[in-house]
Amino acid sequence: MRIGLSSPIVVRVPGVAASWEADGGPAELIRIAEVADDLGFDHLTCSEHIAVPERDTATRGSTYWDPLATLSFLAARTARIRLATSVVVLGYHHPLALAKSYGTLDRLSGGRVVLGVGVGSLEAEFDLLGARWPDRGAAADRALTALRAAWGRREVGDFVIDPAATSTTAPLWVGGRSLRSLRRAVALGTGWVPFGLSADVLTTHLRAVRLPPEFEVVLNPGRPLDPLADPESARRRLIRLRDIGATVVCCALRASGIDHYCDQLTALHEIAAPL
Repeated sequence: MRIGLSSPIVVRVPGVAASWEADGGPAELIRIAEVADDLGFDHLTCSEHIAVPERDTATRGSTYWDPLATLSFLAARTARIRLATSVVVLGYHHPLALAKSYGTLDRLSGGRVVLGVGVGSLEAEFDLLGARWPDRGAAADRALTALRAAWGRREVGDFVIDPAATSTTAPLWVGGRSLRSLRRAVALGTGWVPFGLSADVLTTHLRAVRLPPEFEVVLNPGRPLDPLADPESARRRLIRLRDIGATVVCCALRASGIDHYCDQLTALHEIAAPL
């Protein structure tokens, strides 16, 4: 089981983000990425919301750094850690545009991109961007099929996409809460990134579907971990996710500042290494 990070600073959800993150900028983000890279963490994340309706900011927050710009910036300061969108909304992008932009990042980073994608959940944001809300699930399936066909290929139909990603196997994590999202991930992706589901529901969903070899089940502990103050709780929660079926765990960490956060990274690495 590998351990990745739900990156602080770049997404600030009320009740999860710490107060120090509001003052965090490129220097703090670089330091976190470099420490995580040196320790051998699996991935960093960045999510996508282009504009959050004011009425939703109390629950979703309003800070969402652009994932392509942010992960490109971090790619230049890291060597091994994967760069994961978690997630970009398929309905906001043409699949060939995703293949070109994130394929370029994959090329720049030496094949470290994981394109986490989702169907989308904010109708007002769809309306703002002129994206189609009805039938967005079926549209997402079509977009995933087109993205898989184009990823890593220089020639797509009568068009040339250059540069392209380093591999023709698209690293696609599919987000969602439903059994349908898991089935979509198995059919069209390489991993599943569920959110907001209980252990019992996760277990039921995963038992209902036969997972392909090398398929990634990316789970999160829910609340931020505090490996320095409560290492036993952090260990138990990681083991619980492993037992449910996680192959990758994406963790948020409790911290009072950048120094404390980096110390937490070291402590989490020591706890997770034997698991």
